[in-house]
Amino acid sequence: MSTELYLPRGSAADGPYALDVGPERVGWTHSALRVVELEPGGTHTFASGDSEWIVLPLQGGCTVRTDGHEFQLLGRDSVFAGVSDFAYVPRDTRVQIASGAGGRFALAGAKCERRLPARYGPAPEVPVEVRGSGTCERHVRNFASADAFDCDKLIAVEVVTPGGNWSSYPPHKHDEHRPGEESRLEEIYYFEIDGPGGFGYQRVFPSREGGADVLAEVRSGDAVLVPDGWHGPSIAQPGHDMYYLNVMAGPGATREWRICFHPDHTEGYR
Repeated sequence: MSTELYLPRGSAADGPYALDVGPERVGWTHSALRVVELEPGGTHTFASGDSEWIVLPLQGGCTVRTDGHEFQLLGRDSVFAGVSDFAYVPRDTRVQIASGAGGRFALAGAKCERRLPARYGPAPEVPVEVRGSGTCERHVRNFASADAFDCDKLIAVEVVTPGGNWSSYPPHKHDEHRPGEESRLEEIYYFEIDGPGGFGYQRVFPSREGGADVLAEVRSGDAVLVPDGWHGPSIAQPGHDMYYLNVMAGPGATREWRICFHPDHTEGYR
């Protein structure tokens, strides 16, 4: 297991962030994820720089002020309570997040070129799909998938896996640019587990010699980085639903999620 690709809770904390992962830290080019925790009445201000960002409540609600706009995010009690509304923040601006009751908020980001307008993403407009069946069933919230919400580079979705089930299965990859078949995307998994003492497992294995190789027991607040390689399964402990936030971006001219399934694990699952 690579300790550089598995980040236990707190190991990638920095300043106001409980988790701070970006291109400079990881050594890749685009994808970033921060998690900020605010006390009641707390605020956090940051510069978006050369990246676009989505402010996504994990727990609690907040007000997002940016680029002359103010968005009231109702948020949610927890990631297991349902879909949240969110706010899109363009590059080259300043952002303030304020929360009267306090909460925990994800900042999903990607280095980008175009400066798109700040926007509000209503929860009822988030497409939700059931993917897989039986012990491979999981629920995907496509709040910023490539075909659901306009960004320049950023792709982000949430997945809730029922306790005892497998997700991110069959193992798949997106580390090569093959037009029409596969897109090159760096990916971050951020985990939360429902219930005290809950855990899950995440596997990443090489698609090339010397590639990414991780087998991690994951708990709430942990993250796994996928710069390349086959990833999956993500396995939820029986009795404990597992949530993960996927943040992806890459250098391709077209923002698209095209994946290649591992040929040894696709029988009956395509």
